[in-house]
Amino acid sequence: MNDSSTSFQPSQISQRIDAHQHFWKFDPVRDSWINSEMSVIQRDFLPQDLQPLLKANKVDGSIVVQCDQSESENEFQLNHAAHFDFIKGVVGWVDLQSAAVEDRLAFYHSFNKMKGFRHILQGEPDRAMMLRPAFKNGISKLQKFGFTYDILIFPDQLDYARELVAAFPYQKFVIDHIAKPTIKAKSIVEWKKGIEALAEYPNLYCKISGMVTEADWKNRGKEDCNPYMDVVVESFGTNRIMFGSDWPVCLVAASYQQTMEIVMNYFSSFTASEQQHFFGLNAIEFYNL
Repeated sequence: MNDSSTSFQPSQISQRIDAHQHFWKFDPVRDSWINSEMSVIQRDFLPQDLQPLLKANKVDGSIVVQCDQSESENEFQLNHAAHFDFIKGVVGWVDLQSAAVEDRLAFYHSFNKMKGFRHILQGEPDRAMMLRPAFKNGISKLQKFGFTYDILIFPDQLDYARELVAAFPYQKFVIDHIAKPTIKAKSIVEWKKGIEALAEYPNLYCKISGMVTEADWKNRGKEDCNPYMDVVVESFGTNRIMFGSDWPVCLVAASYQQTMEIVMNYFSSFTASEQQHFFGLNAIEFYNL
């Protein structure tokens, strides 16, 4: 997998995709998850803010992912996608437990840039909500329309996620933010077991994203994230992983460039083909860009 004679060459990447970023108009009530410790992101973040960062880091396009669990969020993000070519796809939200979920999926199928959906499972009091019959019924409708599903969870939900992925072997899933291990506490053993078990399912991908916000924001070492990337790459291989910045959430701990540098340095010893897959081709294939 690694080739120590190969260095990271941005020019070798045919197309670079940031597979995970967000836009919002800050609302202190709706966006209460952005607390006082995260004051740097208590403001609006829109496409015109991200576009120059992508250009500076030689990133060709991005996938914008929902933050608010409403269909008005879909309208907000699809409107941006219609006006900015660099936005290659949208991961939105629908009520998967609704009896009308298939009708809503049929509606969103008419939008070429709507690629998939997500629910903020990490915040649900019912840690196994994803295994409810109504939720699984919604998941069962996605494949008909070619939609993907982003799994946003904490490590305590890894076993539930494995059961969900196993139940739908032809549905494309991706784990967001490597399932958010507690990098700051260097907690890895149980998370690693869960990741290795999940990675056995070939319909599941993993986003190497969101790491800086799980590490020590102020005293992060240059290689604190490396053991976690080791686990993900060894488990999923280089054909089922993709880069995501998690911008602007990453800004509480690191700039866009610093976030990019973490993965660029790690993958600098990989072959040109492996780099191409991680930084673009896998996202293009997964989200059908």
